[in-house]
Amino acid sequence: MNVYETYDIAFLLKDNTYPGRGIILGTSEDGETAVAAYFIMGRSVNSRNRVFVEEPDGIRTEAFDPSKLSDPSLIIYHPVREMGRSLIVTNGDQTDTIRDFMERGETLEQALRTREFEPDGPNWTPRISGLLCPDGSYKMSILKSADPEGSACARIFFEYPAIKGQGRFLHTYVCDGDPIPTFTGEPERVAISGDIDEFTALLWDNLNQDNKISLFVRYTNLKTGETQQRILNKNR
Repeated sequence: MNVYETYDIAFLLKDNTYPGRGIILGTSEDGETAVAAYFIMGRSVNSRNRVFVEEPDGIRTEAFDPSKLSDPSLIIYHPVREMGRSLIVTNGDQTDTIRDFMERGETLEQALRTREFEPDGPNWTPRISGLLCPDGSYKMSILKSADPEGSACARIFFEYPAIKGQGRFLHTYVCDGDPIPTFTGEPERVAISGDIDEFTALLWDNLNQDNKISLFVRYTNLKTGETQQRILNKNR
């Protein structure tokens, strides 16, 4: 068994109909660019009725057709926010919790110890979070139910250095199911290659056509801080 195996992200996505929401953080092949990506998928009408909208400091989710929005509580939030030269990426409103703690000089870990998984039993969707730092290193976290009943929360944290051409992929679910099985283990080691348009296309083209909703990708030059950004919405 090769515990250091690096996977092709297309291989991980193409036959998985429902990884749910996913975060990828890492570094370009030349080591000069920090890479961040976030995608959302959905099975219900409410979940699929969304788009990513650009904000001055990141992005937010928005109802594509407001008349079809039934419950905004777990689907309308800011997935991406800048914090200085760092970038916070999450699958819920814990983005704002992390930002608020960091503004007070506290850490991602301290912020997420005040939060837990989503209250959507029996799935108990995990809260996944990432923090991309100015030097290209990054943190990731998953808050998940410790048992099938949702009676306790397991909080798991990871911290990674910047490695050329490598990233980590953390997603909410292993695959589709009923209930949907929660992601388990360490974020998957994945290869990062190509420019922003090539990497964006690689992700979008391999997400399940029926369930994919939106994708955000950002490339940040580690020396200058200059950014390139792409947003794709199935509904637009």
